[in-house]
Amino acid sequence: MAGTGAGTEAAVEKALGRLDLDAKTRLLAGQDTWSLPGLPEIGLKSLVMSDGPVGVRGVRWTADDPSVALPSPTALAATWDPELAHRAGVLLAQEARRKGVHVLLAPTVNLHRSPLGGRHFEAYSEDPHLTGVIGAGYVNGVQSGGVGTTVKHFVANDAETDRFTVNNLVGERALRELYLAPFEAIVENARPWGVMTAYNTVNGTTMTEHHHLVNEVLRGEWGFDGFNVSDWAAARDTVGALRGGLDVAMPGPRTVYGEALAQAVRDGRLDESEVDEAVRRVLRLAARVGALADAEPAVTRLPAPVDGEALARELARRSFVLVRNEDDALPLRPGTVALIGAAARDARVLGGGSATVFPARTVSPLDGLTAALPEGTLGYAVGADPTTELAVADKGFALRAVCRDAAGTVIGTRSAPNGRIQWMGTDLPEGVTLDALHTVELTGTFTPGESGPHTFGIKGTGAFTLTVAGTTYYDDIQLPADDTDPFEAFFGAPVPRAEARLTAGEPVEVSLTHVFALPEDIPFKAIAFVLAHQDPQRDPDELIAEAAEAARAADTAVVVVATTERVESEGFDRKDLRLPGRQDDLVRAVAAANPNTVVVVNAGSPVELPWREDVAAVLLTWFPGQEGGAALADVLTGAHEPGGRLPTTWGSLDDAPVTEVTPTDGELAYTEGVLIGYRAWEKAHRTPVHPFGHGLGYTDWTYGSADVTGSTVTVRIRNSGARPGREVVQVYLAPAGTAPAPERPARWLAGFAGVEAGPGESAEVTVEIPNRAFEVWDEADHRWSFVKGSYEIQVGRSIADLRITATINV
Repeated sequence: MAGTGAGTEAAVEKALGRLDLDAKTRLLAGQDTWSLPGLPEIGLKSLVMSDGPVGVRGVRWTADDPSVALPSPTALAATWDPELAHRAGVLLAQEARRKGVHVLLAPTVNLHRSPLGGRHFEAYSEDPHLTGVIGAGYVNGVQSGGVGTTVKHFVANDAETDRFTVNNLVGERALRELYLAPFEAIVENARPWGVMTAYNTVNGTTMTEHHHLVNEVLRGEWGFDGFNVSDWAAARDTVGALRGGLDVAMPGPRTVYGEALAQAVRDGRLDESEVDEAVRRVLRLAARVGALADAEPAVTRLPAPVDGEALARELARRSFVLVRNEDDALPLRPGTVALIGAAARDARVLGGGSATVFPARTVSPLDGLTAALPEGTLGYAVGADPTTELAVADKGFALRAVCRDAAGTVIGTRSAPNGRIQWMGTDLPEGVTLDALHTVELTGTFTPGESGPHTFGIKGTGAFTLTVAGTTYYDDIQLPADDTDPFEAFFGAPVPRAEARLTAGEPVEVSLTHVFALPEDIPFKAIAFVLAHQDPQRDPDELIAEAAEAARAADTAVVVVATTERVESEGFDRKDLRLPGRQDDLVRAVAAANPNTVVVVNAGSPVELPWREDVAAVLLTWFPGQEGGAALADVLTGAHEPGGRLPTTWGSLDDAPVTEVTPTDGELAYTEGVLIGYRAWEKAHRTPVHPFGHGLGYTDWTYGSADVTGSTVTVRIRNSGARPGREVVQVYLAPAGTAPAPERPARWLAGFAGVEAGPGESAEVTVEIPNRAFEVWDEADHRWSFVKGSYEIQVGRSIADLRITATINV
C-alpha cells in the first residue's frame, strides 16, 4: 500500500503547520454525532465514521437509507476462515464508499468471557487466537478498500452491566495472554488505521485516559501508528484523555476537547506539542482515506466490486454449525415439511444496539424454504413467539414524521418506514433545526392483519401523546427505567400504553407525538423514540397444540427458535441462557409428535438446549444477516453443507465456570485469570453440551498423519464420505511430560486451516504454530517468556475430538 511513507508524513506536517490552536482542538472534537469538522484552509474534508460490524449504516438511522446486512460477527468467526472475513471487509469498504463513510467503527474483538455478555453476537469468540486471525482478515479487507477501521473496544469491555463505570480488575498475565492478544495480533498482521477505547476502567484507570495501555503498550511496544477515538461519550477529562493517548473525543459538538482543550493549553495545563501529536494522527488518517489534499491515499486501486447479496448468503451457510444430526436427518429427505415458529416467519438478522443496519430486503426461513421446496410440500404454523413484549411498529403501518415549532407550525416532514425515530446530530428532516423543533409526530394509518385487541406502546423518555382510532390513550411524561444510562431511549424496553379492539383489514389512524426537550447534560443531540405494537395474543397452549398437530402430519418438522433484541443487545447483559417465551415447550411438543424434528437455533451467542436429546438434528445459525433464509434453505436441502465450527463453548449456565458480569461496589474482578472459555471448562473438569471447535458437515473425514518440522505441522486427511465437503483442521498445543503450572491451561488453540476435498479425495494442510503459542507473560519481569520443554501437538475436529497427536520439543 502507498500512502504511509515519507510523502504522507510530509503532507501531514505541512497541513499541521498551517493550523492554529483553535482549529487543531476543534478537529479533535466531533462536529456532530458521526463526523469531524472539515478544514478547507488545509484541504481537509470532514471525516465521516459509521457503525458497524455487519453493515455500514451511514449517518442516518433509517430504513430509508438501506445497507447490506451480513451475518453477525459470531457467524463470521464460526466460518474459521480469515479469507472469508477479508471478503466481508472488502464488501463493507464498498458499502462505506457508497455512503460517503471514511471510517468503520469495527471490528469488535473483545472476548466471550462470560456467556451472559449481552453484546457477544457483535464479538467473535472466546479464544484470542481465533479472534485475532478473523479480526486481521476483516481489517485487511476493509482497509484494502481504502476505508479505515477502529478495532474495539480497547480493552476488557467484555460485558454490558455498568459499562460506563465498571472498574475491571484484570491481572497483567490475563490482560496480555487473553484480552490484549487479539488487538496485538491485528496491529501486527493488519496495521489498522484506528482503535476505539472503551467506556470501562481497567485496574483503576478509565480506558480513555490509560497512558500505560495506549501510549506504552499499543503505540510503544506494538508500533500502532493510527488514531485513537473514544467510544461515544466515553471521554471524561480533557487533560487526562490527551495525556492518556486519546486523539478524538466523540460525539460532538460538545466534548472534553474543542474549546476546553484549547483553554487547557492556554492555562498551561497542557503543551501545544501534545495536541500536535493527536492532530498528526488524525491528519494521517485523513491522508490514508483520501480526505487530505496533496496526500496520496493509501489505496489508489480499489478491489473489484462484490455482490453483497451473494456474499451474505455464502457467508451465512458457511457459518451455520450443525451440532447434532442423528440418523442423517439432514439434509432433508423427500416428503412434506412442517415449518414451525414465529422466528421462521419473522427473520431475526442481527442483535440490538449500535450494530443495527436496515437491509433493503430480508429473506426469512419461511421465504427461503417456500422458494426452495416443491410446491405443496411445505406447511407453516406459528407455534410460539420469541418476542414476549411489544416490537417496533412495522407490518401494516404507513407512517410519516411531522415536525412542528412551538407555535404548531409544520417546519419539516420525513417518511418513517417503521415506528422508530432515531435522528442524530445533523440528520434532521429538511428545514428542521434543533432550536426551532418543539414536537415530532409519528402519524399515519395502521391496517390490522387480524381482529382483536391490539396493544400499542412507547419506547423513549419525555412527554408523549398516543392516539389510536380517535381515542387518546396516553398523554403524560414517560420517565426512564434506568436514569444512569444515557442510551436508555435506544436500548430500553417499550412500555404498553394502549389496547384497542380493531378489525382485520380496516385501517385506523394512529399518532404518537413527542415533545422534544433535551436535558442540559446530554453528551450529544439525538431524537430517539419508538411507536411499538403487538398483535392480539392467542392462547399459547393452543398455538403449541396446533404446531404439534402440523408436525404429526408431516414427514419432517423444522422448528425455528430464536432470541430477540431484548435478549441479546448492547446496553445490558443476559440474566440466563434460556430461549424467550414458550419456545422450549414448543420444541418438546413438536418432538413428541414427530421424532424426525430438526431445530434451527437463531441466536448470536449460546443458549440452553434442554430438549436436544429428543430431536433428530440441531443447526445453529447465529444472526444470519439479510440472506439468512435463503442460506438456510441451501443447507437444509443439501445444496450446500453447513460449514461452521463453534467459536465459543456451548453449555448450561449452571455448569459454566466463568459467568460473573455484575460488579460489586463498582468492581468486577477477573479472578479466573487466563482460564476462560474451553480453558476454564477443562480446568473445572466439566463437559459442555457442545465443545469449542465442534461442527458436523454432510460427509466424513479420516485423519491420516501429522508431521512436525520446526513449528510447521503438516496434516493429511481424506474425505471418506459420499459427497464433497470442507474440513477445518484444528491444532492444539498441550504441555507434555511435566504437569502444567497451576495457571496454565490443559491445551490451547495454536492454529487451524480449512481444506476442501471431493468424496474419496485426500488433502494436505500446513499449519504454522506461532512463537507466541509457546510463551507466557512473566508478571515479575513484565515480559514474554518462552517456555521450553516438551509439548503434545493435538490435531482434530474440535477440542473434544482429537484424532492425531505428535510431540515437539522446544
